[in-house]
Amino acid sequence: MLFRNRFLFLLALAALLAFLSLSLQFLHLIPVNPVREDGLNPKSRKRIMPDLLTEPPAIDPVYEAHVYCNIPTIAERSMEGHAPHYFKLVSVQVLIRHGDRYPLYAIPKTKRPDIDCMLLPSRKPSHPQLEAFIKHMSKGSAAQMDGSLSSLARYPSHSLCEMGELTQTGVVQHLRNGQLLREIYINKHKLLLSDWTAKQLYLETTGKSRTLQSALALLYTFLPDFDWKKINMRHQWSTIFCSGSCDCPMRNHYLEEEQRRQYSLRVKNNDLEKIYVDMAKIVGIPTRQLRASNPIDSLLCYFCHNVSFPCTKTGCIGMEHFKVIKRHQLEDERERQEKKLYFLYALLATHPLLNQTVNRLQRIAEGKKEEVFVLYSAHDVTLSPVLSALGITEARFPRFAARLVFELWQDGKRPKEHFIRILYNGADVTFQTSFCKDYYKRSIKPMCPLEKFVNFVKRDMFLIFNSTSYYDACRRRPL
Repeated sequence: MLFRNRFLFLLALAALLAFLSLSLQFLHLIPVNPVREDGLNPKSRKRIMPDLLTEPPAIDPVYEAHVYCNIPTIAERSMEGHAPHYFKLVSVQVLIRHGDRYPLYAIPKTKRPDIDCMLLPSRKPSHPQLEAFIKHMSKGSAAQMDGSLSSLARYPSHSLCEMGELTQTGVVQHLRNGQLLREIYINKHKLLLSDWTAKQLYLETTGKSRTLQSALALLYTFLPDFDWKKINMRHQWSTIFCSGSCDCPMRNHYLEEEQRRQYSLRVKNNDLEKIYVDMAKIVGIPTRQLRASNPIDSLLCYFCHNVSFPCTKTGCIGMEHFKVIKRHQLEDERERQEKKLYFLYALLATHPLLNQTVNRLQRIAEGKKEEVFVLYSAHDVTLSPVLSALGITEARFPRFAARLVFELWQDGKRPKEHFIRILYNGADVTFQTSFCKDYYKRSIKPMCPLEKFVNFVKRDMFLIFNSTSYYDACRRRPL
């Protein structure tokens, strides 16, 4: 009898322990995922709700607009220049979007935003080197500038900004970018020494004053010593930097298809149309004319500079108008990633620039010492397709003064092996790229082999077009 009671007691205790164990696992208090031999947990992210029932996160247009403005306030954290101690940095290539600018479009029959484009070190936002930058830019006669670049102003100087002009905020954004990159690449990694030469740089900008001035602001705080005689700025006439390889009929085809998709999404958005109708009544013009004026471009300037939206005798454009238009813009970006038309355009649009990048990295990996620092000063329509072509689908649309960095590293233990890192606004996105996602799963090295990038640009970019070359992909019609 005693034995039987003891047996029943132990059985009940075992059942209780089993129940407690299952309960703890269900509540995530005990880890149940296996640990790999390298000590990493392959499923370390907790899933709160089943994926099938999870709604996409709500879009906050005001927050996203603040991110886009990129107002220089606090010190930025970045991952540029991070590598194991035995790796040597041998090259850096930077693609930037110009800084904050005045609108390209005006809302008809409204007063333009009252923004001063004179540079005043005493006005916020400012930078400790802004005054010295202004003085230095006024002495730029020794600089070598391609073509029409020589006729452009070196810095903004209008009391009322001209359309598309770089603002003081835009200058400060790139003074900060240059300072941040200098601390990492010059002070820490010694990419350029005090006796640097013009041959170590490759500088290229579109023919807009805002891109030239953004490049000069970044270079002023980045270089060990800003010397006009060593500045040779090349002019790129194309916003996609296609140079001599711009003839690509299929690129234009996919862009037209993408524009049709944008139009289709817009006409289906009843909330957006109501907002346009209401705004058109406020300013007293036909809805079609208001829509054609691209009001979000102008409204973002009011928003970024904390200026009240415009008013007329009929009423005022308000935050609700802004939110609806900005929300639609964000929804358009989300659908763009899903439909893939923009991706096809991006592959063909960016191949000339990426091919130039790869060729330069290969030369440096072979031992060449020229063009170790490269700066392309460009636009949102330059950076956005590059991000898409690389497969970095989670990246936000390029904010003002956005930067995309390609780092080339040499393995100190195996000097013939070279690796790249890709960073977007300071975040390491190397393993978000389509060509290095799988490598990340198999390797513990925090970089991507250079040959992975080379193979992607030279071969894999064309596979989706059933082609083997850029020329063929540009002319092969889809089935």
